[in-house]
Amino acid sequence: MRKPQSVKSLETLGRARLSKSFYMRDFMYSEISNFHGIPNIPDYPDVAIKACSSLCQELLEPLNSTFGRISIFSGYRSPSVNQFGNENKLNCASNEANYASHIFDYQDSTGTIGATVSVVIPWFADQYENGKSWQDLAWWIHDHLPHCGLYFFPSLAAFNITWHETSKEKTIHSYIAPKGCLTKEGMSNYNVSHSEHYEYFPEFKKP
Repeated sequence: MRKPQSVKSLETLGRARLSKSFYMRDFMYSEISNFHGIPNIPDYPDVAIKACSSLCQELLEPLNSTFGRISIFSGYRSPSVNQFGNENKLNCASNEANYASHIFDYQDSTGTIGATVSVVIPWFADQYENGKSWQDLAWWIHDHLPHCGLYFFPSLAAFNITWHETSKEKTIHSYIAPKGCLTKEGMSNYNVSHSEHYEYFPEFKKP
């Protein structure tokens, strides 16, 4: 698929089905794009679809099946949208850092693809508001899903979740106290069960 050059071709891209529950248009909304009028359209749609399809099938569908509807708060960013966000301090890393991350359609420095999205799980947002720890959800994901990076944020216990073509290290970081790295490969808490943190969670449901 070529980069869309018309409303009709953009609609076609948006209607590309990525998995049981998700379409490409679910990931293309951007406040930066909307407010500043910068098109948020992939240069290489087929690469974006491939990366985001894997993220949906391996990570988002199990979340959706287990916890009910999840919300995508930040998905794909075109290089121009991301660069504007980075230059204007709108919580965007550099383009190079976001290749194979929020910029789905560009390979990273290793020549591989990936995708990162910011997610809120309404069911857990309610638990978090009532005093549960963000770590409960972090450990559940770590124990159940093949993510390769989580980053948690204070508002609604939102988190970035990453799928990557080759990287398999399941790191967890947070801006919520205790801030910093919760786990990474080599730490004593990395390859053990953490079930005591999520005994109150719904039963894991495969999509």
